[in-house]
Amino acid sequence: MTEAGLIRAGWDVPPFVHAGYTLRQGGVSAGCYGSLNLALHVGDDRDLVLENRSIAVRKFALPADPVYVTQVHGTDVLWGEDAGQGAPEGDALVTCKRGLPLAIMTADCLPVLFFDPASGTIAAAHAGWRGLAAGVLEKTVAAMASDPGEIRAWLGPRIGRSAFEVGDEVRSAFISADSGAADAFRPSRPGHFLCSLAVLAVRRLSGAGLRQENIGDCGLCTYSDPSRFFSYRRDGRTGRGAALIWLDPA
Repeated sequence: MTEAGLIRAGWDVPPFVHAGYTLRQGGVSAGCYGSLNLALHVGDDRDLVLENRSIAVRKFALPADPVYVTQVHGTDVLWGEDAGQGAPEGDALVTCKRGLPLAIMTADCLPVLFFDPASGTIAAAHAGWRGLAAGVLEKTVAAMASDPGEIRAWLGPRIGRSAFEVGDEVRSAFISADSGAADAFRPSRPGHFLCSLAVLAVRRLSGAGLRQENIGDCGLCTYSDPSRFFSYRRDGRTGRGAALIWLDPA
């Protein structure tokens, strides 16, 4: 469901859990960053990005400024209340603090949001192919210290298989550890494959103990929808959207 510029996550969670992915419209950035670019690291004017972040807080009725991290395609998981606003390096955030929004920025990589109904813990992870192969989702689940069988997850907008061509080294990085990961790859031309980040993520989440019925997927492709989403592979120089998750303040 889309409302107020946000793709709302479709998953089985209580009403005090809010989650979704920002659309690119409604901000003040111009040109290739037009218009709700939330990333400071892509060459956009810093003041405009900070205004966009303020717009997002108001537009999506966030209870506070989101916690952002400097994403490096790794596996470090940080607690949101420790990360603060200094943007330390990391690729996943976890918190059980109510009223503290978590943000993961993407422009083709897969954002994954999590909620544990038993503890009230939420998490957000940045899962490009490197992070997926290195185990960022498994480390996020472990950091939540929850029963994986009860955790809910939601896969946000990302580059779809029809647009994501990779080399054999990417395929080998996955199937060397999991032969079943071959299902995520379809031959395109010699030495190249079309890759589904979603299929890889579901395999990884299932391997970490999540039940498939608890994994939601928006099914949206950033590459094929330029009016709504930023896409690095499509445009090169571009902005970033954000997957957001937060709990109502106590």
